Amino acid sequence: MIIGVPREIKTGEKRVSMTPSLCRRATALGAKVLLEKNAGLTAGFTDAEYKAAGASLAATAEKVWRSADLILKVKEPLEAEYGHMREGQAIFTYLHLAAGPALARQLCRRNILGIAYETVEGNDGSFPLLKPMSQIAGRLAIQLGAYFLQSQYGGSGVLLGGIPGTMPGHVVVVGAGNSGAHAVQMAAGMGARVTVLDLDTRKLELLDTEYRGRIVTLVSNPANIEHAVSDCDLLIGAVLIPAARAPIVVSAEMVRRMRPGSVIVDIAIDQGGCIETIRATSHEKPVYQLHGVNHYAVPNMPALVGRTSTMGLTQATEPYVCMIVQKGLERALAEHKGLAKGVNTRGGRIVYEEVAKAVGFDRA
Repeated sequence: MIIGVPREIKTGEKRVSMTPSLCRRATALGAKVLLEKNAGLTAGFTDAEYKAAGASLAATAEKVWRSADLILKVKEPLEAEYGHMREGQAIFTYLHLAAGPALARQLCRRNILGIAYETVEGNDGSFPLLKPMSQIAGRLAIQLGAYFLQSQYGGSGVLLGGIPGTMPGHVVVVGAGNSGAHAVQMAAGMGARVTVLDLDTRKLELLDTEYRGRIVTLVSNPANIEHAVSDCDLLIGAVLIPAARAPIVVSAEMVRRMRPGSVIVDIAIDQGGCIETIRATSHEKPVYQLHGVNHYAVPNMPALVGRTSTMGLTQATEPYVCMIVQKGLERALAEHKGLAKGVNTRGGRIVYEEVAKAVGFDRA
């Protein structure tokens, strides 16, 4: 098996899908690794390290794509990469097809076996390859929100932790999953007032027990969301339905009622976003103002900490990559139900039901 590792080309992307450590293990198990030159450099890994780990280097992305049986990536293929795809090839990456119907059509037309990190399941029904990036995004959301609350960026000038004698900033987190829980952790650690909302009372109970009354937990319903959002300085959208488009839980009218200079960070933007006024931004232009509110919605937010994100991601993907090398792709998918759940496209069709519903077709 030849595993191809192209350099990521999404704007601002600093991660790489394979570390030298993972490369060493994959080649020891019998795989050939073909890496595009400098693919790991932005994450702090040199070509020399990969060569020492057994990889071969390719001068162009096209050579990597054309030669590989399995393409290992971080982010979804972009339009500039569509022409590199080889008929019947397998791609293992974050696909987020619910928010990318154009890519879904390309994968179907080219008969690509598309395995999405975000729908691979653990034995307990969790999403182990989504978890590390969700954790990083949740923590970064608070850092970024605090940054864009500063006056020079059009923010309200609120310091989240405040100082003695002043009211700390109010952070509202909608969604108490992995990303939401880590956003709560960061915000509480900074000394902010924190309100978290979720439909699952078990998640709220766990957070209430952990923070012993230092945060407010509310059941997520329109009335509670409206009240919390109208009083917040920083709103974190962290609602996730795996493989499906994120539901809109904060309306444009709610955003209009937010205080001028407030900030929104929508972590759910990969799946379309959960706030009505949100649209995807980029690392080059991360923020726009609407209704006097700063909106931040960079889909590849974890790329801001490329080294940490790469380590977290590859530690999670390593068992699956090694299983594929050892057993072959078809046998690995047949024997591991959780990995098989990652298959989104196959045989020219979308085979993951929620994705097909989200994009409105199952065959391009």
